[in-house]
Amino acid sequence: MSATVGDHGRTGVLDPYGEHLLLTPAMTKGYEAVPDGERQLLLRYLEAVVAARRAPVHTAVAFNAAYFGYHLGGDGYGGSPLRPDDFPVITLGGRAPVLPVGAMVCVSTGSDPLYAEIVHREGAHPQVGELGDVPAWVSGAPVGAEGPGSPSTATTLWRRELLVPDLHAFGPALSLSPAQLHRLRTRRRWINEDGHVVVDVSYPSPEAARCDDLTAYADHLLTTAREQLLSPFVPVSLAELVGGTRDDELRSGLLGLLDTVRGVLDSSASLRSWGHYTVTRSSLAECWADTGPLGGDDLRSLAAAVEHAAAPVKRRHGLTSPVTVYTAVGPRLRQFPGAAEPLRGTGYAAAVCRANLTLADVLRGDSDQGLFENGCRVSLDDVFESGGVWRSHHPGGAEAAGDPLDPAGRGWASTLPAPAEPEAGVEAEEDLDPVDLPLADDASLGPGELLRNDAKEIAWRSPLRLAHLTDGRLPLHPQVARELHRSYGPCLRAHLNLHHADQCLTEGEASQVVVAELGDQTGQLTGINWPRDFFPGLMLELRWHRDETVIRVATALLAEPVHVSDRVIGHCYDPRVLTREDAPGSDRHGDSAAGLDSRQLVMRTVRRCGLLTLDGHALLDRSSLPEAVYGRRPVRSRAAALEFAVVELLAERILEPALGSRDAWGQPHYPARGGQRVIPLIGYRPVRRRVIRPWGGTEADSAERLPLQFVAGHLRRLRPGRSPSEVQRAAFREHCRRLGKADGWELPHGYTFVTEHTRGL
Repeated sequence: MSATVGDHGRTGVLDPYGEHLLLTPAMTKGYEAVPDGERQLLLRYLEAVVAARRAPVHTAVAFNAAYFGYHLGGDGYGGSPLRPDDFPVITLGGRAPVLPVGAMVCVSTGSDPLYAEIVHREGAHPQVGELGDVPAWVSGAPVGAEGPGSPSTATTLWRRELLVPDLHAFGPALSLSPAQLHRLRTRRRWINEDGHVVVDVSYPSPEAARCDDLTAYADHLLTTAREQLLSPFVPVSLAELVGGTRDDELRSGLLGLLDTVRGVLDSSASLRSWGHYTVTRSSLAECWADTGPLGGDDLRSLAAAVEHAAAPVKRRHGLTSPVTVYTAVGPRLRQFPGAAEPLRGTGYAAAVCRANLTLADVLRGDSDQGLFENGCRVSLDDVFESGGVWRSHHPGGAEAAGDPLDPAGRGWASTLPAPAEPEAGVEAEEDLDPVDLPLADDASLGPGELLRNDAKEIAWRSPLRLAHLTDGRLPLHPQVARELHRSYGPCLRAHLNLHHADQCLTEGEASQVVVAELGDQTGQLTGINWPRDFFPGLMLELRWHRDETVIRVATALLAEPVHVSDRVIGHCYDPRVLTREDAPGSDRHGDSAAGLDSRQLVMRTVRRCGLLTLDGHALLDRSSLPEAVYGRRPVRSRAAALEFAVVELLAERILEPALGSRDAWGQPHYPARGGQRVIPLIGYRPVRRRVIRPWGGTEADSAERLPLQFVAGHLRRLRPGRSPSEVQRAAFREHCRRLGKADGWELPHGYTFVTEHTRGL
């Protein structure tokens, strides 16, 4: 192992096991909460990782590098304490659970195991042609779709996917030789001729199939790879960073770390991203200057082919017929002469990323929102299938303009029944009323995860929603609903016991007789009398003992109260639900925008429609506010009233101005990410930060000058010839016990344990 990598003082190259902790407790709160100094340390390391890896570095892979200790000296994860024998096994042509990018796997070979990290993943639909020609219905189709306009009716959803494993991620010691890999590729029994794995992936639900990459990877780490995530041998454990091992703490902290890694990658001036995949600008420049296979000439040829794919077809009398062509990037790249070798292994992921970035740059530079001078309109239609599917249509001028890099799935939509025509008599613009912005469904905000399911009881956690308060109801966990329905039928008189931490409830509130309306998969309690100080977002911990018909509901106290908008909250809550559902015009008696003034309409719209962060901040594109309030552009006087209200709210610091950006998928981001179009935002910031004053001082420290920094307990690589003390060995055994290793583990050779401490900045 190279000593230079771990020696930050002499080389300037950071090591996850080195002196400087790359992941910190502040990072579990998301990118916005991280001090600039901590961001810069992580940025320097991740830039080196992106430069060193052969494939584009996905956000999940970048997280792996920092969390599991990727060694930049050539050993990769080979020098880390990961246990490869625990990795899920995949087989070419077989069936597999969801394996998101970042998953570490064992590829079955019949002899020596082949350990790998999944660095790229895409759809491998069998109807995509060798030339990249895609049937319209495949582009943007939901998982399990069976044909044009025919979504799946099966209980279990399947999709064929191509996984690109990095077979060298674990260093030379755990990698096969070039000759061995060549034999495996030639036989095509365990990996295909390109070194990839094609599998049929099972999705447990439509919601799981629609999960974004980072949520899917968080679910994988918290379930399939939980032992790996909570290993005491990682540089710094997630449990140490969040200060506990509760599922909600781990999930929130993990999503915060992933958001931080994403934000740090996007802040780099030397990197470029396509979705969650990141490459160096220098590698892109080298590719575009290369005249060999899949170099600049081939990529420009690809862009020209997509631009002209829908060239008009002449008919008699000079008429032309509309033409739409869908082109899949991955198969199309294989048609270039000499492309076979560059597309093997992780080279395929790199080529697909560069091709999509090239197409995006051509659209930005040579077209008007995707409309080219030849009358063709080009847009991204499906970001996942076969490396990405691009849509070419002529005549493009007849279609409504939009963001050409927002994957609209028009191919699949074109096979669905046409929507009904709106009724005649459109309301006059002067008489527009504010739109009653709908709330998201129960599954889209806040944790609702299972905490325990054993022979004695089922316990779960869920936030209270506005609809639950107004309707006097409470959804049950599906497992509870199924078992109660099996035992008692579709309707049951049940009991609800409420415990509100540190608060006294009346007898009628603490113990209630309610009705359980039960189905095979869903169920709810109705007729609930919620206490007056219960509010949307209040976190509930629920328990059902299997031999009873009693549902026990409890709340928990925060470590200290926080001030949110006009509330002082002392109990655990979901900040995202509170932002959405406690907006002006919403209370337990109803939810309507009627009667709100311009200031209240602005606040309601920002909180309901804005981009939500993990801690409940909401940020909205300022230019879209009038249409978001009224459903379409209002008359000038109403738009002016809204703008005046925004100016007032900004001046009073109730709202805050910000700059964000919009990515290739049409999603807004804050802060603005490099290479994306900058947009002005207005932001609702719910929680006022605690002001920390020095002893005896009178002036508040600035947010960036906190006097102390908490450092979690973590492993650190020792210099050659050194060994840890007995005190440090004992501290590590205690650290293992806190992570659930009852007998404790010994320090790995060459490492010491640094106990948690605080230090001045």
